[in-house]
Amino acid sequence: MNGLILIIGVIIIFIIAYATYGAWLAKKWGISVSNPSPSHRLQDGIDYVPTKYYVVLGHHFASIAGAGPIVGPISAAFFGWVPVALWIVIGSIFFGGVHDFGALFASMRHDGKSIGEIINKNIGASGQKLFILFAWLALILVIAAFNNIVASTFASNGAVATTSLYFIALAIIFGLLVNKKGISLGVATVGGVILLFAGIWIGNAFPIMLSTEVWMVILLVYILIAAVTPVWILLQPRDYLNSYLLYAMMAGGILGLLLYRPSFEIPAFTGFNVNGQFLFPMLFVIVACGAISGFHSLVASGTTSKQIDNEKDAQKIGYGSMLIEGVLATIALISVAFITADKAAELGTPINIFSNGVGTFMTTFGINYDIGSSFVALAISAFALTTLDTTARLGRFLFQEFFTKKDEEQSTSLSTNKYFATAVTVCAGGGLGFMGYTTVWPIFGSSNQLLAALALLAVAAYLKHINKSNKMIIIPMIIMFFVTITALGFLIRDNIASGNFLLVIIAILLLILAVILIAQSYKVLTKKESLSEESN
Repeated sequence: MNGLILIIGVIIIFIIAYATYGAWLAKKWGISVSNPSPSHRLQDGIDYVPTKYYVVLGHHFASIAGAGPIVGPISAAFFGWVPVALWIVIGSIFFGGVHDFGALFASMRHDGKSIGEIINKNIGASGQKLFILFAWLALILVIAAFNNIVASTFASNGAVATTSLYFIALAIIFGLLVNKKGISLGVATVGGVILLFAGIWIGNAFPIMLSTEVWMVILLVYILIAAVTPVWILLQPRDYLNSYLLYAMMAGGILGLLLYRPSFEIPAFTGFNVNGQFLFPMLFVIVACGAISGFHSLVASGTTSKQIDNEKDAQKIGYGSMLIEGVLATIALISVAFITADKAAELGTPINIFSNGVGTFMTTFGINYDIGSSFVALAISAFALTTLDTTARLGRFLFQEFFTKKDEEQSTSLSTNKYFATAVTVCAGGGLGFMGYTTVWPIFGSSNQLLAALALLAVAAYLKHINKSNKMIIIPMIIMFFVTITALGFLIRDNIASGNFLLVIIAILLLILAVILIAQSYKVLTKKESLSEESN
C-alpha cells in the first residue's frame, strides 16, 4: 500500500462526508441562523464572547487535537494498518463527528452549559451530578498527566520552553490589538503568524533550562491564571495562532507524502488477538481521539459553545474539526506504517515516530530533516500546552456547575466562585501529578470512551425531547457503551491478576455509573411523549 493513495482517499471521503452527512445532520437537528447563540444572549466578556468562526475553529481544533490523534493511531498500528485506517474513517464520520457536533449543538441550546446540564434537563438531576463528578475527575487526571508531559518536554528541550513562553506573550499582544485597539483580524493574523514562526528561531537562540519540577510549578501557576482570564486575551488568540502551527505541520506532511510516496512496511492486518490484546474493544479505545473521544464533548460544551457567533457555524466547528483531526490521525498512521518494526522500536515513543515520519516526508521539498522533525515536536508540545489550560478552564466550569443549585444561574457562594473553583481544580490536578498519576492513568482510555458514550446518551435524550430524530446518535452510542463495558471488564480482570486493586475499584465504579445513567435514560429514550422545542 502507498501512503499517498491512503491520504488522498481519506481527504476526498471526508470532504464528501462533510458536504453530505454533516449537512444532513444540521438539517435533521434544525440548525438555523435565526437561533441566537449563547455568546450573544449571555455575553459577559469573559467566557461568553461572540467570535468569528475561523477563530473558534482554531481554538476548538487546538484544544481537541493535542497529542491524542497522533499517539492513538501509532499505538494501535500493531493490529495492522487496515483496521486502524478503517476506524479512523468510519469513526470520524459516523461516531466522532456526530458526537462532537451533537454535543456542541445541544450545549448551545442549553445556554452553553456542559453535558451535565443537558443530562439534568433531559434525564435527571442525579444523573447530572454523577456525570459532572466523573468528568471533573477525568479532567484532573488530564491536568496531572499533561502537566508532567509538558514540563518534562520543557526540561529536556529549553528551545521548546522558550518558544512556548514566547507564544503566550504573542497571544496576549494579539488579543489586545484585535479586541481593544481595533486592528483588523486579517492584518493581525498575517503579522501574528510571521511572528509565530519567528519564535522558533528565538527559542533556539535563547533556550531556558529548568528542572521538570520547577516547570511543573510554573505551568500550574500559568493555567491557574489562564483559566480565569477573559477568553479573548489569551485562550482564543493563542489557540488561533497555534492552530497555524498544526495546519503548517499537516500541510508539510501532506505535501511531503505527495512527493515521497511511502510504501507500507507493516502488515495490513495481524489478527483479532495480538499478544493478548483483542481487536475489540482495544482498537476503539487505543485510537481514541483519532476517531472519537469523550474529551471533545467537554470542550464542545465547555469553551467552544460559549464563543460561537452563529448557530450555522456549529457544523464547521463541531463536525469539520473532527474530520480535520481524522486527517491528522491518518498522517500519524502513515508515519509508522512506512518504517520497519526495528526502526519503530529504535525511535521509541509515538511522538518521536511521528516527528521522524513527517520530518522525513518534508525533506522531499528541501526542509532539513533535523529542522523538520524539531518543528513537528514543537507543534505537538504547543498543542499539549493548549490542552492543559483548556482542561483547567473546563474543570472550573464543571466544579461551578456541580455546586450551582437548581434554577440558580448566579451564586455568590464560595463553591461557585470561579477563582475558588479554578484553584481547587488546578491544585487537585497538580497534586496528583506530583504524587504520581501513572498508577491510575491506565483507566483513562476506557473512562474517556465512557465519556463519549454518556455524551451521546445526553444528546440522544435531548433530541428525543424536542421531537428530532436521534437514530444517528443511538447506534454509535450503543456501540461505544459495548466498547467501554468490555474494556472495563478486561481491565478489571487484568488488574485483579496483577494485584492493582485501586484500578479494579475505579473500573467497577465506572461500570456502576454507566449502568445507572443507562437505566435513568431508558424511560426517556423509549417513551412516546416528547417535549416541544419551545419547552427547552
